[in-house]
Amino acid sequence: MSLMFQSSALGCVVLMALGLPMLISPPAQAELTVAQGSGSFLGQGTQVQFNGQTYSAPWARWQDSAGRPAIGMSDSSLMQQLGVDLLNSNDYRQQPLRWFTEQPTVAATRFHPSGTLRYLDISPLAQQQGWQVQPVGNVLQISAPAARTQAVRVGRQPWGNRVVVELDQPAPWQTTRLTNSRDGNTLREFTLTVNAAALPGAVQNTNLAAGNALRTLKVNRAANQTVIEGTFAGNVRPHIWMLPNPNRLVIDLRPDLAGSRDIAWAPGLRWREQMIGVGGRQYPVTWLAVDPRQARLQPIWGNPNALVGLQPLTTIATQSQAAAAINGGYFTRDRQTPLGAIRRNGQWISSPILNRGVIAWNQQGQFRVGRLALRETLTTASGQTLSVASSDSGYPQRGIARYTRLWGSTYTPILQNEQIITVESDRVTRQQRAASTAIPIPSNGYLLVLRDVEAPALTAGTQVQHQASPTPGDFSGFSEILGGGPLLIENGRVVLNAEAESFRPPFGTQVAPRSGIAQLGDGTILLAASHNRVGGAGPTLREWAEILRSMGAVQALNLDGGSSTTLFLGGQLIDRHPVTAARVQNGIGVFITPPNP
Repeated sequence: MSLMFQSSALGCVVLMALGLPMLISPPAQAELTVAQGSGSFLGQGTQVQFNGQTYSAPWARWQDSAGRPAIGMSDSSLMQQLGVDLLNSNDYRQQPLRWFTEQPTVAATRFHPSGTLRYLDISPLAQQQGWQVQPVGNVLQISAPAARTQAVRVGRQPWGNRVVVELDQPAPWQTTRLTNSRDGNTLREFTLTVNAAALPGAVQNTNLAAGNALRTLKVNRAANQTVIEGTFAGNVRPHIWMLPNPNRLVIDLRPDLAGSRDIAWAPGLRWREQMIGVGGRQYPVTWLAVDPRQARLQPIWGNPNALVGLQPLTTIATQSQAAAAINGGYFTRDRQTPLGAIRRNGQWISSPILNRGVIAWNQQGQFRVGRLALRETLTTASGQTLSVASSDSGYPQRGIARYTRLWGSTYTPILQNEQIITVESDRVTRQQRAASTAIPIPSNGYLLVLRDVEAPALTAGTQVQHQASPTPGDFSGFSEILGGGPLLIENGRVVLNAEAESFRPPFGTQVAPRSGIAQLGDGTILLAASHNRVGGAGPTLREWAEILRSMGAVQALNLDGGSSTTLFLGGQLIDRHPVTAARVQNGIGVFITPPNP
C-alpha cells in the first residue's frame, strides 16, 4: 500500500457534490525552459521559518547562469513542509511544480555538492505568491499573507470520501502522521496540519456511518494552525491536492492511485509511480530507474565501525551520502546483525547463508543474480584444512564461524557453550570458553567461534591461513554483492523457489509489502517497492515476481519486505510515511556525481 499522503498532479474531474468546479489540468510535462544554476553556493542553511513556524529544511543560495541570485529549498522539504506538488518532467535541470495554482511553476535545480539533495529555486514561486524571502544565518525566513481555514467539508463519492479544506490564502500543510494497515482491514489513522488559523465554524468532530472510507474526522484549532485528525478504512489511500480561486486543500480517500509519477530527478535517475496490473489485480508500485552508466550502486549499512546495529534507511542513506537507497537484505531484529551476503569494493563484509539469492555487480556495469555460497577454509602450517561455516554473519549455524573487526571491536556470544579461539597475525594466540560478556576482536586478526564442533588442531601457536572463494566461481568477478531472496527472475524467467533457499512455509505464500531490485533488458536497474494492492494486502512472492517481469525485468531479486520495505530519494521516503518504517541493517545506495556546472 502507498503509505503516504500523495500530492497528485491530476487532471481530474472534480465532482460537484462538494461544490468544486470542473477542472482540466495542464499537461504533466511542462514545455518550459529554465537554465540550471551555476557557480558555487553563496550560503546554506538547515531551517526554514514560514510566518514564524520553523521547519527542518535544507536551503541554499547561488547564482544562476546569468549571474542572477537564486535561492532554493530541497525538493523533499518543499513537499514535506509546504505541500508542494512535483509534476512529471523529462529534464532534471528543471522541475515543474504546483502549489495552489492552475498552471505549473518551473523551478531551476541545483544539487548539493555531495549529490544527496536537489534544491529547487523558489524565486518564481515566491514572486507568484507574494512571499518575502530573507536568509538570516542558518534560517531562511519566509513571510507570506497569513491564511485562515474557513470551513472543512466532507462528502461521499462513488470511490470513497472527499474532504475539502477551504482557505482564504494558500497555506503550507504537512502530513504529520499516517499509519499503515498491512492486512488492509485495520483502520488507518492520519494527522494533517495546515498552517492556517481555524475560524470557529471550521472546528468539528464527525463520525461517519459504516460503508464510508472515512470513519472519523476531528478538526482542532492550535496556535495559528488547523489540525485535522481522522481514521479511515485500511484498504484506501489518501491523496492530497490543491485548488486555487478559491484556495482549497482536497483530501481524497480512494482505493487506487489517483495518477502516475515520472520525474527525471538527476542524470541517470528517475522517480516513478504507477499502477501495475497482474492477474486481474492492480498493485501500486514506486520505483527508481537507475542508469548504472551514470550512477553508482553500493551496499550501505548504518554503523561505519561495526555491522551490529539497526537504523532507519533515511539515516543510513544520509550518513552514506547516497542520493537514493532501498532497504537491503535480512537481519536479526533482536541481535541487529546481518543474515546474508554483503560484499563491497571487493571485500567480503558478511558471508552468504543457506545458498540464498543475491544480486552482484561491478564497475564495468555487469549485473548478475543467482544463488550463492562461499567456500571458506583454514589451512594450518602442517597442511590440515578446516571448513569455516561463515564470516561476520548473524546466522549461528553449526561449525566454525569467523568474526573480524568488520563485525565490531568486540563479539558477544550468540549461543551457549561457544568456544572462542583468538587469531592474531595468522597465529592462534588463545582459546577460551565463551561467557556472556563481550570478547575483544583483535585489530590484526579475528576470532574463531566453534559451535557444536571441536578443533583440536587449533592449539596456541598454530599458524593458519584463511581463504574464501564463491560458488558459482564467476561471482568472484563482482566487487559488489548483496543477499536477499528468494531469487525471482533469471534470464527473463520466473525462477521462484523459496524452499530451495530454506525459507520456511508460509513465507512463500504470504502477502506483504515487498522490496526488490531488478535489471531491464537495456541494463537499467530498478529499485522497486509495493505495498497493499487495490482492495487488499500486498503481493505474494509469485505476484511480486510477475509484477517485476511485467515491468520488463530480466533479472530480479526479492529483498527484505514487510515493515522493512522503504525507498529513499533526496532526503525523504517516497513509498511510505516515515512513522511506519522500521529500522533496517543494510541497504543499496545510489550515488551520483552532481551535474552542477
